[in-house]
Amino acid sequence: MPLGMYALRIVGNVDDAQDIVQGAFTAAWVKVAAGAEIGNFKSYMYRAVHNAALSSLARSGAEEALGDDNRPDVSEEDIDTSERDAALWRAIDELAERCREVFLMSKRDGMSNAAIAEELDISIKTVENQITKAFAKLRGNEHLSSGKIFFLPFL
Repeated sequence: MPLGMYALRIVGNVDDAQDIVQGAFTAAWVKVAAGAEIGNFKSYMYRAVHNAALSSLARSGAEEALGDDNRPDVSEEDIDTSERDAALWRAIDELAERCREVFLMSKRDGMSNAAIAEELDISIKTVENQITKAFAKLRGNEHLSSGKIFFLPFL
């Protein structure tokens, strides 16, 4: 999933990002099956996804927007960000259905508590409680080892 988040940041399309990651794993599998040794697999996979994503952009004509001098390079920060984002989304997926729905409507979609309450036909107090519960569960989630959720990518 972190590789998918990384690919998504480059290509901007979930389906393309999934295809790129799948292709990179397939290519790595074929390479290893043929007897090649990959020293640092994590680094290798990020570089493979990076290159495949740029190739995908080139094929679609979107690479021109990046320009030769502005092509992103794989950095430790990119890898850390991808892993952090993936952990966050795993933690959000583990929230109870209604709690997750209210939380995402608030934080991802930017809806007010009143608008959420009206759309879901619940009280504003219930919305507030669900958001508080979501933050508490995210803070305590094992996937988010630091316990800090200030990095929500959609805030």
